[in-house]
Amino acid sequence: MTDIQADQVDLSALLQQYFGYNSFRTHQKEIIQRTLKGEDSVVLMPTGGGKSLCYQLPAVVLDGLTVVVSPLIALMKDQVQSLVANGIAAAYLNSSLTSSQEAKLITRLQSNSYKLLYVAPERLFARGFLSFLSQLRIGLFAIDEAHCISTWGHHFRPDYKRLSILKKQFPGTPFMALTATADKAVRRDIGDLLLLKNHKYYISSFDRPNLSLAVLPGQKKWEQLFQIVQKYPEESGIIYCGSRATTEKLADKLRNAGKKAVCYHAGLNPSIRSKTQDQFIQGDVDIVCATIAFGMGIDKANIRFVVHYNMPGNLESLYQEIGRAGRDGQAAETVLFYSYRDVQTHLGFMEDVDDSGYRSILAAKLKRMQEYAEAQVCRRKILLSYFSESPGPDCGNCDVCKNPPEYFDGSIEAKKAISAIARSQEKLSVSVLIEVLKGQYSQKVKDKNWQILKTFGAGREHSLFAWQLYLQQMIQQGIMEIDYRDHNNLKLTTVSERVLKGESVVNLVKFETIKIRQEEQKKKAKLKIKIDLPDDLKLPIDPKLFEALKELRKEIAMEIRKPAFVVFSDASLEEMAANKPLNQEQFLKINGVGKYKSNRYAKEFLDLIQKFL
Repeated sequence: MTDIQADQVDLSALLQQYFGYNSFRTHQKEIIQRTLKGEDSVVLMPTGGGKSLCYQLPAVVLDGLTVVVSPLIALMKDQVQSLVANGIAAAYLNSSLTSSQEAKLITRLQSNSYKLLYVAPERLFARGFLSFLSQLRIGLFAIDEAHCISTWGHHFRPDYKRLSILKKQFPGTPFMALTATADKAVRRDIGDLLLLKNHKYYISSFDRPNLSLAVLPGQKKWEQLFQIVQKYPEESGIIYCGSRATTEKLADKLRNAGKKAVCYHAGLNPSIRSKTQDQFIQGDVDIVCATIAFGMGIDKANIRFVVHYNMPGNLESLYQEIGRAGRDGQAAETVLFYSYRDVQTHLGFMEDVDDSGYRSILAAKLKRMQEYAEAQVCRRKILLSYFSESPGPDCGNCDVCKNPPEYFDGSIEAKKAISAIARSQEKLSVSVLIEVLKGQYSQKVKDKNWQILKTFGAGREHSLFAWQLYLQQMIQQGIMEIDYRDHNNLKLTTVSERVLKGESVVNLVKFETIKIRQEEQKKKAKLKIKIDLPDDLKLPIDPKLFEALKELRKEIAMEIRKPAFVVFSDASLEEMAANKPLNQEQFLKINGVGKYKSNRYAKEFLDLIQKFL
């Protein structure tokens, strides 16, 4: 396809026809246009941000097959079902297929019967498969969960390292690498290790203002958890646990308390895991107590709460998992239970890692996770800063903002730190920066001759521990950031410049205040979380109609033997229950209703809606 042809494609019409949406989200159209011109892209969009559309829509237009590399069997299954339901020929190739099913699939691929093929990286490099692909017409390679290629990534998978072979074997084919979570180090790795050419980075905002953020002490967890669950009767939630045994124990306790809860972990039979996932998506089960094996790729928009019963080992995992809540844009609650025992557990896991370099990476990420859990500054600012997004004002929807500590103007402290970093050409780590500010003639300071800096000794008035806490707060607020690929040295940001010019005031919590609050938190085991979001985030739906629409969807899903979300998402049903379309033209204006689904389902749903008018 030439550039002129790519510009002439009516993408908006295709978006409505196949996916039922009237407008693109941020960056989607530009990414698609770039792909149609044969160019490479790295796409970073948060969970629920619309990553999959970026390669699914081009697949409809491009000549040949779009190959989607994904490590997640559950995601393959769900997305293929959704694509087929939208009238797009798609299939997956993974270990769940029998030999006869695989043979039929290969035959259909040879006859160009599919537009998309999902395949696991391990299967991609199975004997003879790349040679087979070279015989087909390939229009695009989409590498999903692309952070897995980097040792800095939170789910590093060695098989992803081999994906550079694809670019060598298919040099003229456009590539798109996609992930929901990647810091700067991982972003650079994705482009470099996949051998992408003249690629462009597309980074959507990681801000999810409808999600409340809270950290609670790890004492009396069950009592606090049950209070959360009670707030959401017959609504969907996920509880992430650190072990399989804990998922089973919690699910039992919740069922005994009258809740529709199940457990999910990698030790269960695959058929049970698949059934559990389908029950959760269809709404037959309200709560899933799960290990991290659950949730990736699940297309369920109405999850009202996500609880981390145990602390994850890094902020990427935390963000990805809480991102499964509130994908419909409505208010959702996220809670992390924290105790130092979780830190010790993760440190124990690291002892089994043979690669010392990788072990140090895991330790660095765990430290940032622990700092988040113990933070006394806006938690949303911490998350946005971690992903190198310049944070705005305090969010007002996290526990710190709702119960703020006493701050002092730390602008002078921040300027001293920024000045020292700038004068060193951004070659100071946190520990060495403190030595410079304290005026300490350490070996590292003398080796680099940092004692000649004008800021040497400029921060003697504060203790070493106070500077540690102040710098930690500055990093969390995006005033500076750690470059893990450059010996953990501190780098300046756009916020640094504003602070130095006096355009931004830096609020810091005093060292003494943090000590007092930490002691108070240890004594607290009561839940104090409220969701106070504007009413315009809530759809004015007809609740009785919504329940009737869900029942109709369930009947259709059972008839076609597919999960309910394949028919329509909850968000689409809510819009129907709010807008009550009267005819097929109005039905087509509902988000998630394309021409294919309208032709197939409009009569049944419109007939039902008529009964509620």
